[in-house]
Amino acid sequence: QVQLVESGGGLVQAGGSLRLSCAASGRTFSSYAMGWFRQAPGKEREFVAAISWSGGSTYYADSVKGRFTISRDNAKNTVYLQMNSLRPEDTAVYYCAAKLTSRSYVYTERYQYHYWGQGTQVTVSS
Repeated sequence: QVQLVESGGGLVQAGGSLRLSCAASGRTFSSYAMGWFRQAPGKEREFVAAISWSGGSTYYADSVKGRFTISRDNAKNTVYLQMNSLRPEDTAVYYCAAKLTSRSYVYTERYQYHYWGQGTQVTVSS
C-alpha cells in the first residue's frame, strides 16, 4: 500500500507558474505508475498527466500539453507537476494517483488507479 501527499498548490495570477509535488510513502514507489488529475467545482475529476514507473513515458491531456510537465524522482519517492502559463480554467483541486504495475505504461483513466492523495488547491486569477 502507498500513501500520497500533495503539496505546492496556491493562488497565482494568469500566466504564472506553480510546481506541485506528490510524496509517496513506502519503499516500492518505482513499482507505481503515477498520474495527476484535477477537479473543478461542479465538474467531474479529469485526467491531466501521467508518467510510467520508470519515467520513460509521459502523456498529457490536450488542455495542458505544452504548458505542464510531469516528472518523477524515484529516489525521493516523489512525482512532480510543473505548471506554466497558467490560465483561470486551470483552477481546480489537483490530485495525484498511483497504480501498482510492472508494465512501463501510462494510464489515463480514474478507475485504473489504486491510490489517491487528498488533493491540493490551485487557483488562477485573471
